[in-house]
Amino acid sequence: MIRLLFISVFVGLLSSNGRAQEKYTEYLLRQKAGKGQVVLHQSARITDLVNGVQAAPVAPKPTTPSAKRTETPVRQQQDTLTQTQEPTGHTGQRVRANGYRIQVFSGGNSRAAKTEANMMGQRVKSLFLELPVYTHFISPHWICRVGDFRTYEEAHEVFQKLKETGRFPEAVIVKSKIIVYNN
Repeated sequence: MIRLLFISVFVGLLSSNGRAQEKYTEYLLRQKAGKGQVVLHQSARITDLVNGVQAAPVAPKPTTPSAKRTETPVRQQQDTLTQTQEPTGHTGQRVRANGYRIQVFSGGNSRAAKTEANMMGQRVKSLFLELPVYTHFISPHWICRVGDFRTYEEAHEVFQKLKETGRFPEAVIVKSKIIVYNN
């Protein structure tokens, strides 16, 4: 009896492997009674990837030094940045670079911390009109930073002025990505 059961299971497995396997996209596209119709708009490379078909490697395009670049550069992902006040009167292309900013507030992730960060930014703006003010949410903190300084010395000069007012006890100079303008 056990032998008969073993033979029937073995024959069943052989017959199921003998059928051609259906690809996933073919399964999706198959019409089923009483069901909606699926339409796929994708390249053949994506279809092969989804179905597990090994695609031939794509050779990189040869580049020549004298060839003009026609594609547009990929835009870099920006951090979660809400800029309260952007400096005006600058011409040229805006570029992010390594530099320094002065952090005047760092709080929690509450609504009150957001309000306090914005108020601190307005306080700086009222005293130093020329400084750009940036209010960030860098999880899990609301942060208010000011200025775009290329060197530590530039940041330290403004830092001293901020400290002299006595209104920014938390102020500290931090390394940051800054915005510079290329002419």
